[in-house]
Amino acid sequence: MLIRLFPVLPHLAKILLDGGYKQGVIDWGKAMFGYVLEIVKRPELHTFKVVPKRWIVERTFGWFNWYRRLSKDYEHNPKTSEAMLHFTSCTLMLRRLATL
Repeated sequence: MLIRLFPVLPHLAKILLDGGYKQGVIDWGKAMFGYVLEIVKRPELHTFKVVPKRWIVERTFGWFNWYRRLSKDYEHNPKTSEAMLHFTSCTLMLRRLATL
């Protein structure tokens, strides 16, 4: 993913990762692209606590679920699914800009 991301967004400074990634990925991302990779871990397994920064991703997925085309996996081609995510993101951003 980082290899595909770098040509599109070379100015990214920090990327948040799930707790499953190892230190080798963090070192590789820093050495290869200059990205700062930060792992967001859950504090404990069986208790509910708000994890910093993770709510941003969960909120975004929640917004995507309001769009019927994204609520289920209808697409056969991954490029079509990616295009629908871009379309939905643009729609969400335009609505927020219109309310300013």
